[in-house]
Amino acid sequence: MKHLLIMLSLFLNVASSCQSDGGGDTNEEVKGAEKVTYAVSNEVFTNPERGFMHTWQVNSEGAAMTAASLNNLKKENVSLILRLYYLEKFKTTALSEAQLDLIKTDFTRLREAGLKCVLRFAYTNAQDGSDASVTVISGHLDQLKPIFEENKDVIAFVQAGFVGAWGEWYYTTNQLTTPANKKLILDKLLASFPKEVKIQVRTPKIKQDFVATTTAMDATVGYGTTNTARLGFHNDCFMASVDDYGTYQNVTAEKTYVSNEALFVPTGGETCPPVDVPIASCSIAEKEMTLLKWTYLNLDYYGPVLQEWRNNNCFADFERKLGYRLALASSSVKKEAAVNGTLEFNALINNAGFAPVYNPKNAFLIFKSTANGTIYKKKLNFDVRKVVPRVSFDLKESVSLATIPAGTYELLLKIEDSSSKLAERPEYAIRLANTGLWDAATGFNKLSQTVIIK
Repeated sequence: MKHLLIMLSLFLNVASSCQSDGGGDTNEEVKGAEKVTYAVSNEVFTNPERGFMHTWQVNSEGAAMTAASLNNLKKENVSLILRLYYLEKFKTTALSEAQLDLIKTDFTRLREAGLKCVLRFAYTNAQDGSDASVTVISGHLDQLKPIFEENKDVIAFVQAGFVGAWGEWYYTTNQLTTPANKKLILDKLLASFPKEVKIQVRTPKIKQDFVATTTAMDATVGYGTTNTARLGFHNDCFMASVDDYGTYQNVTAEKTYVSNEALFVPTGGETCPPVDVPIASCSIAEKEMTLLKWTYLNLDYYGPVLQEWRNNNCFADFERKLGYRLALASSSVKKEAAVNGTLEFNALINNAGFAPVYNPKNAFLIFKSTANGTIYKKKLNFDVRKVVPRVSFDLKESVSLATIPAGTYELLLKIEDSSSKLAERPEYAIRLANTGLWDAATGFNKLSQTVIIK
């Protein structure tokens, strides 16, 4: 019944345009508040840290990404790339300055282009190729650690990498997949990347062994920065066999585990040539991505699977739903407030995407003077990560009006990157999936509300 009510609510919101009414709902509890309801948009558009992505690999000391190639991604509504660095020249030696400069240049160009990356390192792209020892891997991570710290703002997520062919933690020539070595490498990865960065392992069992439990974490752990809260999952043979090429051992139990964990940590990856199952239909893909809360998917592999979705008209739907897709259902505020007083702000927010937002953001209620355009930003306590799929989120805040002079103000909502280096970049702000609210020049979402402070 709860889900039926939510679906009915979503339907009513889609049918409405931005307008005031005198009715009440769960987010209008302040006497005299005026409610605005919002139309939901069906447009395909870009948002940070989610969606279809391209995979760009580069060999040791190869060419950096170009500004032109990165800017071209915007035409595809791509905000994310998997950057895979092969370190084949350095299996027994330290990384060269040329290699380190390549990585630094890539990060600079990502930031300039308004994009982020999923990051992975590997030593070979062949099943019978050789990888590096634990000691060499540890030394490379020591060299890379300052670069990771400096550029954590444009690292969306990290795939654990380093081990075996393609960095997928299977084929290895240095016994890197023994329990002891897996723990050493994961410990080193977690220590080498800033605590804000989440690291994805190749199978659920790798995490379960590392944290010594098969029980999924809950919110008391999931929104923190402990090692448990930082480990997510990537699946590079998604929907390609009954057990996804060995991704799962106990398929049902481990999918349930990933589904629960993915309220807090990301899942993503790519499809593979199917072996004992048919190519994933639209309905199967929708079901799996909903269950496992997929946040990104490779556009470059496996082509026939992606073409199946294009042929059956669900590809654009997946463009919308991969990751988060947040939309306002309604908001309410009193139309008048006192200078230096408080404003009670209520809003109902839905997430029609497969997944939540995983990286912390800063949210602000924006007051824009209708007289001269002066902007006042008031930080909210709102944690956007808690707007999970298929559950309406009731946002209620008392906003201090201190420092805002008397006048009439348009209200807007901004959800910006937590990094001070990216906070003012509209490309890194979250666009709500509503009709007519987004201001691409500022990264603000208009609330179609005004308030008079006097």
